[in-house]
Amino acid sequence: MSMSSDAKSIRILAVDDHALLREGIAGLVSDQPDMKIVAEASNGREAIEQFRKHNPDITLIDLQMPEMNGIDAMIAVRSEFPDARFIVLTTYSGDVQVSRALKAGARAFLLKSLLRKELLDTIRAVHAGQKRIPSDVAAKLADHIADDLLTVREIEVLRLIASGNANKLIADRLSITEETVKGHVKNILSKLGAHDRTHAVTIGLKRGIIEL
Repeated sequence: MSMSSDAKSIRILAVDDHALLREGIAGLVSDQPDMKIVAEASNGREAIEQFRKHNPDITLIDLQMPEMNGIDAMIAVRSEFPDARFIVLTTYSGDVQVSRALKAGARAFLLKSLLRKELLDTIRAVHAGQKRIPSDVAAKLADHIADDLLTVREIEVLRLIASGNANKLIADRLSITEETVKGHVKNILSKLGAHDRTHAVTIGLKRGIIEL
């Protein structure tokens, strides 16, 4: 009898570098007849190994982890298992990585502060094929995009800065004046809230605006 109920249960992999959080998730799930934790991991590398071993229905994953972060782990898993379903656990609703997590294949976001209230519903919804983005996460995402959208030309300039080009070279490459390049750099710094060119490149890479 237990075999048949087992076959129907939603199999979950819990990935977070805080053991306490994983215990909390396990506690919430253990009382549910329709779901069970099949494996745990404390960083992205372990997550990939455990996913290969157990092929869970749902993976709960934190973004900020040592060794390998959640976004890189999701990308790696989905290159092997395109149907993998991820629910991202996050502490902050304004996370600039939300859009990258969506691109990496996240189906839902769960604020850790609302875990007790919303975890089980979210797991069932994603298992049923739905997507869940809390309204405040969606609103912050929209705000952020509106605030900091770099123009296509500014992204080009930022890419050239990242490749180590000085303003004069950038001006030559884009057939514009050096003054115009300086104007673009000023806009980039202000839109990204960066102190200098190096900081702008760091932010650009972290937010996925440019890639090296």
